[in-house]
Amino acid sequence: MRYIIGLIMLLSASIVSANEIYIEQVGDTLDLDITQDGENNKVGTASQDVVLGSATTNADTMTFDITQTGDNNAITAQIFGATYTGTWVFTGDNNVVDLLCDSGEAGNCASVTLNITATGDDQDYTINVGESADAKDLVANFTVTDDGTVITADVDGESALITVTVNKNSSLVNTDNVLDLDIAGDGDVDGHTQIISIKGKGNNVKVDQSGVNDNKVDLDLTGDNADVDITQSD
Repeated sequence: MRYIIGLIMLLSASIVSANEIYIEQVGDTLDLDITQDGENNKVGTASQDVVLGSATTNADTMTFDITQTGDNNAITAQIFGATYTGTWVFTGDNNVVDLLCDSGEAGNCASVTLNITATGDDQDYTINVGESADAKDLVANFTVTDDGTVITADVDGESALITVTVNKNSSLVNTDNVLDLDIAGDGDVDGHTQIISIKGKGNNVKVDQSGVNDNKVDLDLTGDNADVDITQSD
């Protein structure tokens, strides 16, 4: 009997241990800081995102920073508006990020700066900026120290600068990082630039750039068994 009661209490504690945050905000000049410590924390979910702005009313000039420490944390967010700055810091394994910035022809998503720093294995980042809308002046920096990271970015706009640094020298042979960057739009006078530096074994890199102005890929790989595909078109 004592064992059964103890087991029920243990299961109940594990179920309620996760922290969850859901936000819907419309208005300019937002400064939002979120810090979560522990496992299974969520900022938004697949069915209920954090939404800053709306399809009809942009939320401009905002700062949205997140720090998550622990395993199995998740962020799902949508941003509608211009001039966004974010610093997202993750420490732990199996964390998931899904960010839409003015996706599906909603808003303008101009002047976006996003810095993501992660330490831990099996991270999964999906960043969609503009897509079929008109994003502008994206600056995205990924700094990752781990194994098994998946970074997927779909950007449609002008002058996108994406920097990815992955350092996994001590990784296992069969644990790969996957990088998939799809950058489209006219590139403006500066064009699109992707700067990629990866250390470790078995990395899978795919870069697809298109636009009427200059496109640039600066790729530095150190390690065996890399699979790289780069496509550029006007």
